[in-house]
Amino acid sequence: MSCPRLLLPLLTLRRVRTAGTGTLSGVHAVSSRSIIDMSYSAHFMDFQGSSIPSGMQKLVVTRLSPSFREAVSLQAAAVPTPGDAELLVRNRFVSSALQRRDENSRLRVEARSNYLRFLKVQFALGAIPKDGERFVGINASDINYSAGRYDPSVRPPFDAGFEGIGEVVGLGLSASARHAVGDTVAYFGSGAFAEYTVVPAKESVPVPSVRPEFLTLLVSGATAYIALKRLGDLAKGETVLVTAAAGGTGQFAVQFAKQAGCHVIGTCSSDEKAGFLKSIGCDRPVNYAMEDLAKTLRKEYPKGVDVVYESVGGRVLELAVNSLANKGRLIVIGFISGYQTPSGILPFQGGTLPVKLLQKSASMRGFFLPHFLADYREALGSMMQMLAAGKLVCEVDCGEMAPEGRFVGLESVFRAVDYMYAGKNLGKVVVEVNPPSVSGSKL
Repeated sequence: MSCPRLLLPLLTLRRVRTAGTGTLSGVHAVSSRSIIDMSYSAHFMDFQGSSIPSGMQKLVVTRLSPSFREAVSLQAAAVPTPGDAELLVRNRFVSSALQRRDENSRLRVEARSNYLRFLKVQFALGAIPKDGERFVGINASDINYSAGRYDPSVRPPFDAGFEGIGEVVGLGLSASARHAVGDTVAYFGSGAFAEYTVVPAKESVPVPSVRPEFLTLLVSGATAYIALKRLGDLAKGETVLVTAAAGGTGQFAVQFAKQAGCHVIGTCSSDEKAGFLKSIGCDRPVNYAMEDLAKTLRKEYPKGVDVVYESVGGRVLELAVNSLANKGRLIVIGFISGYQTPSGILPFQGGTLPVKLLQKSASMRGFFLPHFLADYREALGSMMQMLAAGKLVCEVDCGEMAPEGRFVGLESVFRAVDYMYAGKNLGKVVVEVNPPSVSGSKL
């Protein structure tokens, strides 16, 4: 059902305090008179279909800590108003970037964080608008953000979450050239752990619907696609080891390596995950809860492995180095085992690393997605085509098997983070955001 476009040249601003900030919503503090505010004067908003409320909930980092529960709190806030070239997105499925307030009390992106270079990516994939759901994704890096590791100069409070998918419920006048109320978009955007998020129109990704599978491609899928293509230099017949293979990004590394004609080994923590890995093409799942990974690799792959896609760190990273074949390539995309520690990384016995690499003519390279944005558009387009053709599995875990049930509502983000770090997830962890209350309409 199409949604009406209504031009609002005149706004009545009301006195509304934002919880925890003491600031007033809007640009001018007025109590009962209508004014023309040129900075917010041209908006398309959906009154009938969206029932945009005046208030919402969001997650805010209030202190720096490797414990997500200690660092983040659920707060009430005013629903933001989109600027001329911005979209107001009602999130359905949601993941973490940094925001703070400038002198005008409007939220702006904290550009000092290297990770927010994601926000410079522009797309034109063409959407098929549908009514849908609102979601956010959970990333291992959420704890790195809440601990302030990506930018030590940033100080709380700032908004959490950096991946979301939902529907456009409001937009600025210039943004309406390519978007309409009712469109569905995915995005990298500061403050995705919120019921509503303002997103620059040019930095949103139009998607056919709000299926959470699209959310898995933005970071998890793109990391695997680009890292293996640019750093893996995969050749048919080579052996590839993927650690945490049944997780958000590991599932994609398995599939892309298999598509390249490689023999794929995938580590996991349960027989259920091993079965899933077999279903997506993994030749040798290794359940490390039942098998000794080091012994398995020495016995079954005595010549070593050609490529390792590594995201665990600590002892697993040491094992990966020792398992490399001559001219092997080790790609480090993270070290999740240490993210919850004070330092963010587990000890690594790297004193002999140069010797080990030299003896095998091997290499070890790190991969940080913002450094490869030139490849991002091609990667996302290719993955979207594969998904549409049924050639790519995007496994999503919404917590159906979690002790307290499905992850629904922003308050469940805390459970979702714990669930992921406990290694219980199968695929990308995703949270469904509750539809906000329609009482107290903002407009």
